Amino acid sequence: MGCTEKPMKVALAGNPNVGKSTLFNALTGLHQHTGNWPGKTVGKVSGETVFQGRKIELIDLPGTYSLTGASEDERIAAEFIASNEADCIIAVCDGSCLERTLILALQILKQTKRVVLCVNLMDEAEKRGIQIDRELLEKLLKIPVVFTSAGRKEGLETLLERTQEVIGAVGAFHEMEPLTKAEELANRCVRVEKPEENWRKVLDRVLVSRRHGMPVLLLLLLFIVWLTVWGANYPSQLLESLFYSGYRLLIKWSGNWPWWLSGTLIDGMYMTAARVIAVMLPPMTIFFPLFTILEDVGYLPRMAFLLDKPLCRCGGCGKQALTLCMGLGCNAVGVTGCRIIDSPRERLMAILTNAMVPCNGRFPTLILLGSLFFAHGCAPLVVALCIVLGVLGAMGTSGLLSRTALRHERSTFVMEMPPFRRPRIGQILVRSLLDKSLFVALRALTVAAPAGVLLWFMANTSLLGRLSEILEPVGRLLGMNGIIILAFIMALPANELVIPVILMAVSGVGTLVEAQDTSILLETGWTWKTALCTMVFTIFHWPCSTTLITIYKETKSTAKTAAAFFLPTAVGCILCLMLNLILQSFGS
Repeated sequence: MGCTEKPMKVALAGNPNVGKSTLFNALTGLHQHTGNWPGKTVGKVSGETVFQGRKIELIDLPGTYSLTGASEDERIAAEFIASNEADCIIAVCDGSCLERTLILALQILKQTKRVVLCVNLMDEAEKRGIQIDRELLEKLLKIPVVFTSAGRKEGLETLLERTQEVIGAVGAFHEMEPLTKAEELANRCVRVEKPEENWRKVLDRVLVSRRHGMPVLLLLLLFIVWLTVWGANYPSQLLESLFYSGYRLLIKWSGNWPWWLSGTLIDGMYMTAARVIAVMLPPMTIFFPLFTILEDVGYLPRMAFLLDKPLCRCGGCGKQALTLCMGLGCNAVGVTGCRIIDSPRERLMAILTNAMVPCNGRFPTLILLGSLFFAHGCAPLVVALCIVLGVLGAMGTSGLLSRTALRHERSTFVMEMPPFRRPRIGQILVRSLLDKSLFVALRALTVAAPAGVLLWFMANTSLLGRLSEILEPVGRLLGMNGIIILAFIMALPANELVIPVILMAVSGVGTLVEAQDTSILLETGWTWKTALCTMVFTIFHWPCSTTLITIYKETKSTAKTAAAFFLPTAVGCILCLMLNLILQSFGS
């Protein structure tokens, strides 16, 4: 049946972690559109569905705790609701903690009566012995109340049916204090048949305690890094083998091409893009699902709470911890994640320092140098120590910025502690693989392929050697050499290219295919001191081009993007200079 009436516009509003996105996905399926709100950097997601022959446009408002706050998310939600653009607002609450999540719904009711209260996560509530009197709640609020379990797709048809009841409703509840009213409604309508399980309370006390929480966090970080490093080895080798098979077929097929054309397109563009994908994609497809699992079970807010105090001392807040963790997978994703930080100055500070946390693209360099020049078999530990160094560098730089260029008053930090939940594996795979891994890989390809042409041209002319000679004094000053500095510059499109470029330069070959023997580093004068300075500079140097493009899109400022380029580079140069002087003094 076709849509015969005017499309109905319905907005979903609710706190974070009430299952709003799950509900939105269940209602719209794949008919979704993403973008930004006009003039804003906060993501806008809309979708479509058809119910009883009528087209419904669904708008997923940013998750927020209040309509009266100062954050961008809160302003967008409040402005949209006040605009009366929507025919209906679905206020999504969490059935397992109704009183707290009702506060936002009641704030919405103070502005409009075109509201349906959706009490979601009822399956979680039932597991915890929570019973809610739906009819009494509906009678007291005088609006439709629907119970749903979005993960199981239960109650969705009823929800869509009842949204049509409120179209055209006028007026609002003016005489109401949301906090007091939410407590009253919860007392009258909610009954708990069994107390909360003791294991939840014990686990919460352990994870957020100053004594046990930090060791658990560090062990968890080490495990994720180890699993990412270990698990990515075989897929990376398999992809490289597949891409090399494709390379041989292309070489055979292009036998009659001019050498410069086959070199440009196959040795340059194809092999560079293939190398980036083979090295970048496997770690991301492991790290992002692991990170999303932590988010889904409810650990990330506890981690943010745990790190809030040390980050506050550095002028930041606990939410910055989440963006730093996102940066471990990809700094571009970490920069985008800074949208969750309410304070504009704290958000900018997090953006400027996010690249100091080594992303998956820097792992290959750290792993290789750690394995070649330090204890064998300890590559994951070396990488974990580098991550800790990067976090400390980001915190120290944030502290310096908060006391100088970005001085500001301390802001408040509000984040709920959601109940522990079973991870939704299907949604995790979709969100982490499609929304993050493939998105970042495709964005990296757009700059890696053209860079491959330039790299091939320089490697097959005298430019690579000449430029490395020009940069030699700078490299020696920083404890490295000109080839290493040039490799970092050439790897601006993708950090995965650092080691391949170094191998190309020291071995004198003209393609990435020939630059495979890492043992040549030991034969060309590299020492553990060279490796150590290179690892430090790997952590602290300019972001890749993908991250820089993302920073510009988030800040709309060339000056701030330039600051994000030079700030970590300055930190890296200072640290490498000091480290080189110290190592030379000990050597003498």
